Amino acid sequence: MRKAGVLMPISSLPSPCGIGTMGAAAREFADFLAAGGQSCWQILPIGPTSYGDSPYQAFSSFAGNPYFIDLDMLAEWGLLEPEEYQSMDWGSDPERVDYEALYQNRFDVLRLAVSRLSRGDKFEMRGTLWGADWLEDYALFMALKNKFGGAAWLDWPEELRLREPDALKQARKELAAEVDFWKWVQHLFFSQWWDLKEYVNKKGISIIGDLPIYVALDSADVWSNPDQFQLDEDGRPTEVAGCPPDAFTADGQLWGNPLFNWEKMKEDGYAWWLKRIAWQFQICDTLRIDHFRGFDEYYAIPYGDKTARNGGWKPGPGIAFFKTVNKQLGKQDIIAEDLGFLTPSVRRLLKASGYPGMKVLEFAFDSRDTGSDYLPHCYPTRCVVYAGTHDNDTIQGWMASAPKKDVSFAKEYLRLTKREGYHWGMMRSAWASPADLAVMQAQDLLGLGSEARMNTPSTLGDNWKWRALPGAFDEKLARRLYKEMRVYQRLPKAPKPKKLTKLT
Repeated sequence: MRKAGVLMPISSLPSPCGIGTMGAAAREFADFLAAGGQSCWQILPIGPTSYGDSPYQAFSSFAGNPYFIDLDMLAEWGLLEPEEYQSMDWGSDPERVDYEALYQNRFDVLRLAVSRLSRGDKFEMRGTLWGADWLEDYALFMALKNKFGGAAWLDWPEELRLREPDALKQARKELAAEVDFWKWVQHLFFSQWWDLKEYVNKKGISIIGDLPIYVALDSADVWSNPDQFQLDEDGRPTEVAGCPPDAFTADGQLWGNPLFNWEKMKEDGYAWWLKRIAWQFQICDTLRIDHFRGFDEYYAIPYGDKTARNGGWKPGPGIAFFKTVNKQLGKQDIIAEDLGFLTPSVRRLLKASGYPGMKVLEFAFDSRDTGSDYLPHCYPTRCVVYAGTHDNDTIQGWMASAPKKDVSFAKEYLRLTKREGYHWGMMRSAWASPADLAVMQAQDLLGLGSEARMNTPSTLGDNWKWRALPGAFDEKLARRLYKEMRVYQRLPKAPKPKKLTKLT
């Protein structure tokens, strides 16, 4: 079945409160997708972000981002009064997320809402997290982090850093109220998330989630499961993750994530990974696993190095890992992010897994790398094609900044014209390709330039901030998108959706 979808981070939805949320705008976007003949909504990871605000560096692989909790819904539930949050400073630019304003103000509002839960206000939680084994460690981790002024767990007192039982018991007693706060925040988050997911699914739209292969060093995952990672006796990494130098980055990419202790994981049947993947499939319908090649070989960089130049490749768990996943969880709908330089062994692993890989149209015309694998006439049907991902420039941005010879090749190959719009021409070529699934960035549907780029890898300071303006995804755009889906036979197997009646 040929399908299409849109990559739209929750953070990028319109909102008067500084960042996209799981409220009315999310439902309106689902309405737009349905009216536009789309089958999928791809999101970025939804975990609580840490330093750098990257969704790929979260405090937990399991928890939800408190910023995404919709405050209007909390008001509807009787936990807030509108004047308690509508007058607060959430940032001055409706097209950019102001993370500093969110950090300074959002938790005060959430604390007020949580305080009213204990007063017996009428509130029915959708689903429950009580008993989730990750929740206790996450809540204690956040309570301790707050106590120590936001310091990373590696800088906590030794008895807490190394999780001595008596110290943990004392901390839970001393910080009981704070631990409860962080638990309730997660209850609020997932109550709203599962409401939203139900709404989206009823529209005939599936949600494609995103799972980073690695977790942040400063996370509840590493602090509470140190034996699963390559750490020394003091809890510090011996080597960290990244990518080697290539034609795009002379020093490589130094991500800094701790590496997995794959031998230990194999001994316990990859239990932590199975729990992680199983949880993701409670959140989404399809799962994109980032940096798939890391399961074949991973790049290890000495801890403390300033660049990735001195790293080296080491063997990953290989197909045995995915066989275990299939045996324990059943065959799941997984997309493998297999971008970059692929060795023969990575290609064999992808084939053995049976997962569809990814193709990026912008890569097809980059004369520095990649060859012809990304040209549409080379695609297998079992793949997912993007014009660009969150790590790439928008189509209009790429057309304006790429080398002239690369742009000329793209125009010639794809028959791009100003009259049609370069962005529409490139998206059209993706939709026309043999790929089973074609996913376009929301920014490209709107024809935005580099100002709307979501992320520039290995940089800090101006990433993860783009937001759509209210009314951007209107009925006119939905009609044009639906027409393209009909032409390229990517409409879902369902009756044509009703006319949009509410888009703000």
